[in-house]
Parts: sequence; C-alpha cells; structure tokens
Amino acid sequence: MPVFHFKDTLTAQDVALNYATFGQADRPALIFSNSLGTNLSMWQQQIAYFQDKYFVICYDTRGHGASSTPVGPYRIDQLGTDVIALLDHLQIPQATFCGISMGGLTGQWLAIHFPERFNQVIVANTAAKIGEVQAWQARAQLVREQGLTPVAQTAATRWFTPGFIEDSPEIVEKLSHDLAQGSAEGYASCCEALAEADVRPQLQRINIPVLVIAGAQDPVTTVADGQFLCEHIVHSTLEVLEASHISNVEQPQAFNHAVEAVMKRFN
Repeated sequence: MPVFHFKDTLTAQDVALNYATFGQADRPALIFSNSLGTNLSMWQQQIAYFQDKYFVICYDTRGHGASSTPVGPYRIDQLGTDVIALLDHLQIPQATFCGISMGGLTGQWLAIHFPERFNQVIVANTAAKIGEVQAWQARAQLVREQGLTPVAQTAATRWFTPGFIEDSPEIVEKLSHDLAQGSAEGYASCCEALAEADVRPQLQRINIPVLVIAGAQDPVTTVADGQFLCEHIVHSTLEVLEASHISNVEQPQAFNHAVEAVMKRFN
C-alpha cells in the first residue's frame, strides 16, 4: 500500500481540493485525475509503481472524495484551472498529466489552454465529447432526487468486464461503495460539466505529445472515440488495453507500462 508523502487541502478559487503527494519533490512530476464518481484512491496501483521514480500527485476532483462541493453546475474550465492552481501551489512549472474518463477530458482542456505547463498529457478511457447532453442532465436530476445508490448499483457493469467483476470482487465493491458514499450534489454538478464539455473543435490546437489509452471492451468511451482523438491531435498515439472503462484498475500493469513508456520518452 502506498504511503503518503504529504497530504493536505488547497483552497483555490471556490474549492478546497484534497490532494496527496508521493515520492521526492525534485523528480519529474506526474499528476493523476480521477473519473466521475471515484476519488484519488483509484490510483493506488499507479502510486505504488511510480512513486520511487517520479513525484506523484493525486487529487480529488471538486465534488469528489474529500474535496469540497461548491455550488454547481461545474464547467470543464473550472476542473482544468483547479489543476493549474494545484501545480502553482506545489511550485511545479511543468508536469505530466494523466486523467481517466472525466479526468481525461480535463486533460484535453489543459493541453489546449495550458500546453506550457505539461511535458505531455495522457488521457485514458475518454472522448472529446462524452455522452449526450440530455443523458447527463437526466443523470444529474436522478442523483439529486434519489442519491447515488441507484447509479452505484449498476456502475460495475459499465466500469469493468464480467471476468474482472468475477475475479476481483473486493476491488469492485470498494469502488462501488466509494461511489455510493460520495456527494450526490458534486456528482450531479460534474455531470452538468460533462453535458456541456465539447473540445472537438479545439483538438487541432494541441501541439504537445498526447497518449490516448482506450479499453477494447469499454462501452462508455469506445476505441473509436480514442481513434477520433488521435486523428485530430497531431502528436498523439493510441494504446488499446484489454479492459473496460476503468482500465488503470482492470489492467494496472499494462496501463503503468504505457504511461512509463511515454514518461521516459518525453521527460
């Protein structure tokens, strides 16, 4: 189990961001951004693998984990500038960013608007436009009315393949439990950010290296979504893992090796 090097809360803009760092601060920085309905603990396998070589930073997206839940709805630019505020707080001029799903969309926004702050960006199980506006709005309304339990009860089938659910019930139960115990308002406000976020027209502005990781069996953000990103981002590569939507948990070794390869290449 990874040991916290430092754990604190950053108050920036309208939010108190919970974050933790691992490893030595003078090493290249690698920051991880969680998916919708999870928290920084989803990166345990990545923390354990990278903390001896890099300065690893994990944080809870606003409305998630131990971060605060400002009044929503949220916007993708808020999710992105939260990351910049954290890097500024830690006095890190440049980092590698790795985000999954919602965190991957945050990474695309950062690559478009703050390229000078990143050596490269890794976006996993994501798309330039995730889902449809009405579906996100309906989910936001559902969790505000009924809480997160209905979403948590079906999350595993979206997140993982049937084989992983059968073979790793403790991991699946932990992530589902974290979702059920999260902030319904924070989740709903992030749903509203995803409803409006669409960076497709801006992808060609990205001029830093981007690694796109897709899950071969991901029903949420498909391999075709990953291919679209690579077709529109000039310095990009696609890595397809035999996984569903939460590929860093389902295939941690393959995920870590893909991230490490791009870290070694561009750091």
